[in-house]
Amino acid sequence: MTFSRRILVPVLTFAALSLIGPILQAAQGDGEKLKQVSPQSVCMINKKHFDKPQTPVTVEGRTYYACCDMCKTQLVEDPKTRKDKDPVSGMEVDKATAAIGVDKEGHVYFFENADNLKKFRVPVKTE
Repeated sequence: MTFSRRILVPVLTFAALSLIGPILQAAQGDGEKLKQVSPQSVCMINKKHFDKPQTPVTVEGRTYYACCDMCKTQLVEDPKTRKDKDPVSGMEVDKATAAIGVDKEGHVYFFENADNLKKFRVPVKTE
């Protein structure tokens, strides 16, 4: 192995682990667990949890929820707003069928299934 390869391999390995570390911590870290909530209590556009039911929006036979007319319009007109990424698996999920969790601050997360929701921990904020 040449000198440059002996240096390059450890440097690249460290760089890759530095990128993967925060993802693994978010999925399995020591942060707060989420509370699973009903889709009806979530605005699926601004990803916020509410104490009262939100407005149902049916698109292509699936029901989404919005807090206002602007969010309702986005759900109807922009297919990308009806999807999100599961923070555990990295897979794209349809918000209408997702398991939904909320943290103490009211931020909403969408998951492929309830098992992924249970595995997830909110990343600890470093200040």
